[in-house]
Amino acid sequence: MSEIRFDGRVAIVTGAGGGLGRCHALELARRGAKVVINDLGGSMDGTGGNSAAAEAVVKEIEAMGGEAIANGSSVSDVAGVKKMIDDTMAKWGRIDIIIANAGILRDRSFSKMTVEDIDLVLAVHLRGSFLPVHAAWDIMKAQNYGRIVVTTSSTGLYGNFGQANYGAAKLGVVGMMNSLKIEGAKNDIRINTVCPIAATRMTEGLMSEAALASLKPEFVTPGVINLVKEDAPTGMILSAGAGAFSMARIVETAGAFVGQGEALTAEAVAAKWAEITDTSKTQPAFKAGAEHGANIFARVAEAAKG
Repeated sequence: MSEIRFDGRVAIVTGAGGGLGRCHALELARRGAKVVINDLGGSMDGTGGNSAAAEAVVKEIEAMGGEAIANGSSVSDVAGVKKMIDDTMAKWGRIDIIIANAGILRDRSFSKMTVEDIDLVLAVHLRGSFLPVHAAWDIMKAQNYGRIVVTTSSTGLYGNFGQANYGAAKLGVVGMMNSLKIEGAKNDIRINTVCPIAATRMTEGLMSEAALASLKPEFVTPGVINLVKEDAPTGMILSAGAGAFSMARIVETAGAFVGQGEALTAEAVAAKWAEITDTSKTQPAFKAGAEHGANIFARVAEAAKG
């Protein structure tokens, strides 16, 4: 297979001072991209900040002969994100790739979770994915080219104890992707989601040393590279960890037509519950809400014929 290259492309990677973001940024640079290393440099719970981590990654890229600049903006701050976009355009004149990777944790059981806990996590993960993408969107439209990756989590897709705030934010980016894959299609803007399992500071203390050794962040990056390449897919959720990759999908059962008017009662739904929840004939979620509605009407028409 031909080598995947990004010569002439400009990429922004948020949360790139360490962990997954650093690995994504270094690999893009190795393959020819000019890279903006965004990292607030805060602690895992979102407090504090300095530019040392981002500048260190820039030096790594420069040492390999690549081009990079550091940016210390918070991805949840409108003015900071604008500066990041403006600085990128001033330096290189285009933005081809955005990998929204920045994240924090505020884990607590739901009864102990505070409003601040959910506000901060939503701000970094969901707002912090929306703002950079939104700020670069019209630039990508004008170029008729853009590749975007947002970062979800198994918590968002499947749930995890003590992470209601994190799960809400992480499934939120999937919802954003599902709409942007439609809006960006005519301008060749493709957006995908990565669901990584990796040993980073966010997973320290949660797994054994042996498990962490097999979950290096660099084992996720090859999948991400395929989500931002020239012929990337769009609207895909790629699960990645320990060198294994799979596709996650939202699916729907074939369902059942219960009835309308007086025939449609809670008891009538209960009577068909087994058919409604039968997973033997699941199908991928629909590309758009309009198609979903059309499918419902098709079911009604088919039932009427019977």
